[in-house]
Amino acid sequence: MPHAFMRRSIGALFFTLLVLVLCANAGQAQAQIKLQIGSGTTAAAMDSSSGPASSNVVTTPRVRAELVALAPQGIEPGKTIELGLLLDHQPDWHTYWANPGDSGLPTQLQWQLPPAWDAGEIAWPTPHPIRVGTLVNYGYEGQVLLPVTVQIPSNFSPDARDVTVRLHANWLICRVECIPEEGQFSLTIPTKSSTALLADTFAQAHAQVPVALQGSSQASVDGETLKLRVSGLPAALQGQSLQVLSESPDTLHHAMEAGKDFNQQWDGADWTAVVPLSANRGQTPDHIPLVLTTDKHTAVDGAIGWRAVAPISGQWQAAAVAQVSPELAAALAKNAQTSAPTPPPSSGNLWLAVLGALVGGLILNLMPCVFPILALKVLGFTAHGSQLREQRHAGLAYTAGVVLSFLALGALLLALRSAGQQLGWGFQLQSPLVIAALAALFTVIGLNLAGMFEFGSFVPSSLAGKQAKSPITNAFLSGVLAVAIASPCTAPFMGASMGLAVSLPAAEALLVFAALGLGMAAPYLLASWIPAVVRWLPRPGAWMDTFRRAMAFPMFATVVWLVWVLGQQSGIDGAATLLALLVLLAALVWALGLQGRARWAFALLSIAGGLYLASAMGHNLTTPAPAPGQQASGALWQPWSAQKVGEINASGKPVFVDFTAAWCVTCQYNKRTTLSDSQVLSAFEGKQVSLLRADWTRQDPAITQALNQLGRSGVPVYVLYAPGKAPQILSEVLSVKEVVDAVAQL
Repeated sequence: MPHAFMRRSIGALFFTLLVLVLCANAGQAQAQIKLQIGSGTTAAAMDSSSGPASSNVVTTPRVRAELVALAPQGIEPGKTIELGLLLDHQPDWHTYWANPGDSGLPTQLQWQLPPAWDAGEIAWPTPHPIRVGTLVNYGYEGQVLLPVTVQIPSNFSPDARDVTVRLHANWLICRVECIPEEGQFSLTIPTKSSTALLADTFAQAHAQVPVALQGSSQASVDGETLKLRVSGLPAALQGQSLQVLSESPDTLHHAMEAGKDFNQQWDGADWTAVVPLSANRGQTPDHIPLVLTTDKHTAVDGAIGWRAVAPISGQWQAAAVAQVSPELAAALAKNAQTSAPTPPPSSGNLWLAVLGALVGGLILNLMPCVFPILALKVLGFTAHGSQLREQRHAGLAYTAGVVLSFLALGALLLALRSAGQQLGWGFQLQSPLVIAALAALFTVIGLNLAGMFEFGSFVPSSLAGKQAKSPITNAFLSGVLAVAIASPCTAPFMGASMGLAVSLPAAEALLVFAALGLGMAAPYLLASWIPAVVRWLPRPGAWMDTFRRAMAFPMFATVVWLVWVLGQQSGIDGAATLLALLVLLAALVWALGLQGRARWAFALLSIAGGLYLASAMGHNLTTPAPAPGQQASGALWQPWSAQKVGEINASGKPVFVDFTAAWCVTCQYNKRTTLSDSQVLSAFEGKQVSLLRADWTRQDPAITQALNQLGRSGVPVYVLYAPGKAPQILSEVLSVKEVVDAVAQL
């Protein structure tokens, strides 16, 4: 009786510990969902230093934006007042002019004013050219005021002492990366008293607005160039080199440099130049608005810019398709994905996804990460011997375990994504607690296969009896185990199917996951129904025990891999803590196989040691490893970022990105074979391909978003980005020929 009670207590303890691990992991997932919802607010929400959702000041980490007014005489009928958006940029950040240049977007102001009030256009200050590689943008750094003149109607009669004006502003702010931001502003202006605190700021802003020239100007098309003649410039400018900017974004070549890309000279009081047209030019307009400045933006006669509107004679040939920079194209594509509803996939695409998942599941049996379960499959065949009926039942149970596990994993993935989580295939292995639980599971399985213990020796007798009488349950659990170890792998044909599945309605997505499970279980299911397979195996005998013990080593090898994965996530302290806990777990399993009082003494000692170690050092398992330092200049692989891909492509060079994870065995195989091959590295070097690695070992929303944009939901994914071309996705299991051929086509 005491021993039976202790056996039940030990079983209950194991169950309790398992529930605690699952609850802790579920709690962590729930906390992550709450954090994502809380931190996933767009830049529209901002960090407002003023408190209310709508005030005259909006502050972000990159810019302070303020709605300001100038009404020295108050608000008088028939008069004008000045409103404006005052932008105070953080160092290295900038916003854009009316013509942003090769990339970017101009700041937009949408006013909500009292009835019949008329807001004019922005009086744009003269911008500064901002060079980024071979591109040139036009914009503002530091502090800039965008003033707007507002006409008050003659019949205006304020009913109150104050008038409230509101503004919705949108701006794109950039450094290397670009971030669209917006703000809601509200400002109360007294109708009778003066509002002139920022009179000097408005005066400086108007001083920076280009002065309209009174003289006549001309422009004539000459092939790929435009000949300009501008009259009416100040005499003090004569003889100086000038910069020319077009207010129209699709006319002149923005990155032109005087003396290199165009020539200029003075013809008496007229300034003349022959400037190149933009390669992305649109149709020829009737007039072209130009802004001229000195090279250093020095003031002449109180102005730093002069505006001329020249009629155009002749017609240029418009570009067939206007191109935008890779950065802007990526931003527009992202906006389209977030704002436009995704059209429902066609039924043809759905069945292609199902077929791809079925084939991918078949190939998944050949992946290195699935190898440890081969022992359980083979032992299952030999256990049934010639009992064809039981063998077929076991095949069906194994299939049910695989398919239901894939359905459960798919349902969890879809539920978390619908809750706001940026997750993909293999997401569960981004949790150190799941890694630790799997390492413990495979340690116990390895010890069992090695003959250290039998499950029936220390589980409750009633459960042991049911286990012995229910091989169907064993087969079902073998299917569950197969999915657990196979989940981090991605086989050929599987990546595209999983990428489409997460964008489908829930019912259709689960159909794809079921097809994946059916494909993986198909070889075992078919073999269980074909008697020839059993006849091919040797007769049951001593070899079965030898084979079983040999299969313990793949299990232990899997534990080594899992410890390495956790070390990538939580550092050397996390890996050491897991190893210590596994040693105590092995000691507990050994103790439970002893007889007499020593059994319970050593078992309790192992449990106490494990609990103490978990309380004292358990935090090491979930503490993220310190971020690696910046790689040395010239390193072969560099850390990935979407901005870095756009920046390198903008310089005219191709980029190869390896989307990988430490827990993905296929990724590590490709990394140590094809991606380390001398032919592949020589091909990369010959085409000056930059190599970037996107590490998804821990959850990274930026990498998840990039995978979603590529139509993938898991790793490995290998992508070749070439300037001006669509991304080229290579297969999950890379070959040297495939990579070399793809690079050769650049």
